[in-house]
Amino acid sequence: MRLPPALLLLSLPGCLSIRGPESVWGRERESLSVQCHYDSGWETSKKWWCRGAWWASCRILVETQGLEREEKGARVSIKDNQRNRSFTVTMQELRPDDADTYWCGIENPGANLGTQIKVTVGPREAALAVVGSSPNTSHLASSSRPYRRTHYVLLVFLKVPFLLGLVGAVLWLEERQRDPAEQRGQPIYANLSSGLLTKDTPV
Repeated sequence: MRLPPALLLLSLPGCLSIRGPESVWGRERESLSVQCHYDSGWETSKKWWCRGAWWASCRILVETQGLEREEKGARVSIKDNQRNRSFTVTMQELRPDDADTYWCGIENPGANLGTQIKVTVGPREAALAVVGSSPNTSHLASSSRPYRRTHYVLLVFLKVPFLLGLVGAVLWLEERQRDPAEQRGQPIYANLSSGLLTKDTPV
């Protein structure tokens, strides 16, 4: 299904009235859910899931009828939650060729609204290696890179200085414990040496 020709020139991609994740990543042969949010006033408007690099010519895969009833297409479904002002798209039995540019869209008599979402599909084994989780994980969001970057920043600015400070404290305590022993030992050696010299000196 394609957008009506009269609406191709009346589309507003990236409109602030509808929002969704910039990118999502799913595992091959599993399902992937994408949630898009919209502003108040669009509850009873039709929502759709559209595939294609260009918003004006993307192909609608599934759409609601302005109701909260779940609508299904070929390996894809969409359900609107008008109370939370969000709708969820679920792609099932993911295949490598499902990786593409998609859009969450809202039908508007004046100009259709949409937001772009990049879908990536990876091998099941590679995805498991990345997250190190059980096979029950249904999809992966694009948050692994920020996590690794945050961990690197914490390592540089918090963990390394803490370890260096800890090593310095241990060395300082060892030095403190060694100095009093040496100070106490010096007078004893000095007294013994002076006593021996006094005995050996002839009168």
